[in-house]
Amino acid sequence: MSAAIEDLGPLLAQFQLTDSGFPSGMYTLSHGLEGYAQLKLVGPDDLGALLTDLLYHSVGPGDATALVLAHRAVRAGDWDRLAEVDHRLHAIKLSREQRTASVRTGRQVLDTAASAFPIPEAARLAGLVADRATPGTHAVVVGALYAGLGVSVERAVAGDLYAFAASWAAAAVRLARTDFRRAQALLCEVRPDLEAVARMALAAEDPGDVHGSVPIADTVAAAHERATARLFVT
Repeated sequence: MSAAIEDLGPLLAQFQLTDSGFPSGMYTLSHGLEGYAQLKLVGPDDLGALLTDLLYHSVGPGDATALVLAHRAVRAGDWDRLAEVDHRLHAIKLSREQRTASVRTGRQVLDTAASAFPIPEAARLAGLVADRATPGTHAVVVGALYAGLGVSVERAVAGDLYAFAASWAAAAVRLARTDFRRAQALLCEVRPDLEAVARMALAAEDPGDVHGSVPIADTVAAAHERATARLFVT
């Protein structure tokens, strides 16, 4: 019985890290959705297609893959590999606001982790970021924390992909693109896609596998950062 209870520790830590109340600043991000709304490029019937497109062509091969590789690097004690993955993810984010947001939320997570998750891995990564040896993108930071907290790489990437989708759906509600019931239905509908994208990320072996190709989303993001009025940072 005691062994089973102890096994819940990593799962509970993952719940805390992915909770919307965790002070990472993720609530300030629409993940590009506000830009689409401002340009009138997305309506309620387009949300599912846009979300899955981002999952398969941006978040999956980019952030999710970087998370997987960072997790494995920390487990192997290879901090040079983690920095390589971090620099790669930072470089493929072509929009300035997306790069800035990723680093800002990543560093906020690290700062909070000092008290919420006082583990050696968090302190080691915080030192590397402070020394500017690595950018500290959000996906790499949480991947490293998951590894240090004993969360399996499979659960780590699946949980973080769901957290992204939930954050995106919440932004859609705040932007009046949908209501909360339809947002929950959307999260149910994309579960098979989240699983497929997670499996794709888990198949990655090298930092060169971190990539993304969303030219329209990048163009929308470039316009969004120049908007005169914004509810979200991205």
